[in-house]
Amino acid sequence: MAVLDCIDLGLVEYAQALAWQDELVRRRCQGEGEDTLLLLEHPPVFTLGRGGDAQHVLNATRAPVHRVGRGGDATFHGPGQLVGYPILDLTRHGRDVHAYLRALEAVLIAVLADCGLRAQRKAGLTGVWVEDEKIASIGVGVRRWVTSHGFALNVDPDLSYFVDIVPCGLAGVRMTSIAKLRTQPLAFAMVKRLIAEAFAGHFGYKEIVWQQSLLTPDSGLRTLAPRL
Repeated sequence: MAVLDCIDLGLVEYAQALAWQDELVRRRCQGEGEDTLLLLEHPPVFTLGRGGDAQHVLNATRAPVHRVGRGGDATFHGPGQLVGYPILDLTRHGRDVHAYLRALEAVLIAVLADCGLRAQRKAGLTGVWVEDEKIASIGVGVRRWVTSHGFALNVDPDLSYFVDIVPCGLAGVRMTSIAKLRTQPLAFAMVKRLIAEAFAGHFGYKEIVWQQSLLTPDSGLRTLAPRL
């Protein structure tokens, strides 16, 4: 577990990101490549987990809706929200999905502390809160002990989209963001770095390799030269 590949994808359509995840999961299931953390943003989109209630999307006119193979219910992704998709082999991390979810929460709580915010879990719920407002959502998929999907941290998204859904299936939940809670702005690139470093530290990676990626018609996800 010495190396974590981090791939900064920028703004990516949701369907394309799913295809990239599927390819990386396929390779990881075959023992190929390294554990990978995809960091990206999406154009506005609503997603429903595999058991999510479609009625929790209250207004589907502002963004498309995708039902996907992750846990959790309804959520929103959009510009200004940092999405992380870890493609990890959990055979190296205890084969415990519950522990993995708690680990993702711990990473996000640590990052928010670095941003000057005191965040916490809520008993019986998945995700991260600052006081009574939710700032990060988590929903994962696992295939042959290889993870996909992941977390969404509200850095500075348009929070009005959350009015169009019942976030995470929790009636009355209020969503917040780093930008809303801080008096001084924080660069999005800095939050990416904090996430990568906290993730690597928590999961025991000794090195982060930042890479670019390209989806090609013939070979799917092709990793290019490392980016410093």
